Order: sequence, then structure tokens, then C-alpha cells
Amino acid sequence: MTAAPRSAQLRRDIGYAGAAFLVLNSVIGAGIFALPGKVAAGAGPFSPWLFLIVGVLFLAVVLTFAELASYYDRTGGPILYATDAFGPAVGFGTGWLIFLARMTAFAANANVMAAYLGSLWDPLDTGPARAAIITAVTVGLTWANVLGVKDGVRAVGVFTFLKVIPLLLLVLLGLQHVGGGALIPGGDFRIDDLGGTTLLLIYAYVGFETIGVTAGETRSAARTVPSALIRTMLATAALYFLIVLVFVAAIPADAYAGATLVDLGRTLAGPAGAIAITLTAVFSIGGNLAGSILAAPRLLFALAERRMIPQPLARIHDSYGTPYRAILVMGAMALVLGLSSGFVELAIGSSVVRLLGYIVCILALPGIRRRAGDALRARALRLPGGYAVPAIALGVCAWLLAQSGSGDWLRVSVLLAIGLVLYVAEKRYYGNRAA
Repeated sequence: MTAAPRSAQLRRDIGYAGAAFLVLNSVIGAGIFALPGKVAAGAGPFSPWLFLIVGVLFLAVVLTFAELASYYDRTGGPILYATDAFGPAVGFGTGWLIFLARMTAFAANANVMAAYLGSLWDPLDTGPARAAIITAVTVGLTWANVLGVKDGVRAVGVFTFLKVIPLLLLVLLGLQHVGGGALIPGGDFRIDDLGGTTLLLIYAYVGFETIGVTAGETRSAARTVPSALIRTMLATAALYFLIVLVFVAAIPADAYAGATLVDLGRTLAGPAGAIAITLTAVFSIGGNLAGSILAAPRLLFALAERRMIPQPLARIHDSYGTPYRAILVMGAMALVLGLSSGFVELAIGSSVVRLLGYIVCILALPGIRRRAGDALRARALRLPGGYAVPAIALGVCAWLLAQSGSGDWLRVSVLLAIGLVLYVAEKRYYGNRAA
């Protein structure tokens, strides 16, 4: 596991706080502002506990990724895990699918941000205004990351503050509505459509995997990334529990299905509360976008560095020390998709893509453990119970995949085929040059 030459040119400007901000903003995006009502419609007063239970089960996946990250201090994350365990073809497929998931999520969330801003001011609720918002956000964040990873982390940090503080205030305002019946609901524990509800809920927890992608720009990455990942995900699960607890306590049960956190803000603080939560949603999505544009291009960089896609994408800027071509390509692709498609189209198949990548990485752990030298194993995070935690993680992901439909698999196959064309083309071109 030797470092690649171009990776050595990357600047390690991400510290512990920056790593934690990246995890937080990759996970907390648009979902939590819409999901509480949809989940509560199926799980009723038990929905806060369902959020917590799913978070605890999904923690097995997070812990597995934390151990994987503890073996590496290079850029690549899932690409490295899959490549070292199963070879370059599987590594490419894993990295390509996760990149597509992050890139399309960026475009989708840019659309959602435009919609929220349009709800605040009517002149912004038009086609040209939507296009201008998506363009300004995408170009601004892309350029900030070209200028340096410090600027990208600063942007993530600002959005973190602007999203977390209002959510905490929302919880504090809402706790007065929480009684014993809300905290410990009575009656039978019954959930309508458990599979569909859980698959919907899991969207609130995905996105954490990209923190490993930035390891090549993180100080003491083998220690920093696992610690930031575990602690931030635990804090996120606790925050979700409190938000949903306040939601089911303050919103009437017959209004769950159509309610969002904006409605909760209106209930707790009137029109000013609704506006405050709408702005919080904008900042939350902005933080998610900032995290995506920082992490996702590093997937392209890692693929190009390993000669899995065209080499120019591995070029690092002489002055800024960033993989600027990968960043620009990511920004351009997301901008085109964001301007030409809506949220629903962009989100199709994203859950299947992520879960497939998770399963490959979980299966990679035994091989990576065996191949690590004694010194590396001694300093790496070692999960207790042998392979019990990864086995639970594998079961969770497999069960969630079973909830998907044939249409999702078809779309994933098409996306994978597009990447495979790039992979084969680069291999043939590199083979001809080498000959």
C-alpha cells in the first residue's frame, strides 16, 4: 500500500473539525426537513424511536467504514478498499457508482435549494431565477474548492454553523411540548410498510462514506477520519431523535403525512419560525452541497490516478495544490444535470447505488485485515467481536437492497455501463502507450 506520486502533492489542510464538518454536511442535507412527517405517517408516535433504532443498526455500517479508513491515509476511500481487496475492476465500479451518487445528489439538492429560496420570495420562484440560483451556487462552490481545500472546508464550516444552531434552537423550543406519552408512547408497536418506511428513513444517514475519499488531504488521516466519523454519526442520530420527538409531540397526528420541519417551525414560533426553518433548510442544503463538491471530485482524481479513467483528471494545480480538473468536471456535470433535470429524476436509483458500494466495502474488510502488516494492524481501529459488526452491516444493507425494484437495478446497470466504457477506453489507451 504505497502512496502514489500525485497524491503526495495534495496539501493536508483538513483537521479534525474539518473532517467532522464534512461528515455532518454529507449526512444532514435536505432529507431531515421532509422525512419526519413521511416517517411519522407510517410509524406514528414510534417514529423517533424508529429513527434511533435504524441509526443504531446503521452504525454497524459506519463502524465498518471507520475500521477500513484506519488502514489508509491516501485519497480514494471506497476505491482503495475495493481495489486492494478485489482488484482494479471492482475498485473502479465501486468508485464510479459512489461518484455518480454524490454528483447527482449535488444536482438534485441544488434544485431543492432553488425551490426553498423560491418559497421565500416570489421573484425567485421562476424558471430563469431557478437557473440563476443553481448556476451561482454550483460555480461559487466549485471555484472555492479550486482555490484550495482550506476554502472548501471554511465554506463547509460556515454552513455547519448556520444549519445546526437553528435545529438545536428548534429542539429547545419544542421540548416544552414533549410529555411522557410522546417520549414513551403506549399501544402496539405497529409500522405500516416497514420496508418502504425504513428505506425512506435511511436517506437521512447516507453520505458519510465520502469522508474517506479526502484522507489524502487530512492530517493524521488514519486516526482523524475514523474518530470524526463515529462521533459525528452518533451525534447526528441523537439530533434526529430529538427533532422527530419534538415533531410528533407538536404536530397533530392527522397532519403528519403532509408536514415538514417548516410546519413545525410555524407551530412553535409562528410565521417567523417558518421563515427561520426555511432559511435553515437552505443553509443545510448548502452545507451538503459544499461537502459534495469537496469530496466527490476526489473520487474522480483517485480513479484517474490509478489509470481507471482518463489521466488528465489526475492533474493537480501548481499553485493551489488541488485536483482542479476533477473539481471542474464535477462542477460542470452537476451544473448541466441541475439545469436540465428535476429532483425526482436525479434521485432515481441513488439508494441502490450507495448500498451496492457499501456491500463491496464491507466484504473488502477481511482481505484488508489479512494484508495489513503488523505495524499497520497495531495502530488501526479493530472492531470487537471479530466479524460480528461487519456481518450485521452486511445484513442491514442486503435487507435494504431487497426493498428496491427492478427499475432501480436497470438504471444502475446503465450508469455502470457508461463508466465501464471509460474504464476500458483508458486501459486500452494506457496499454498502447505502455507498449
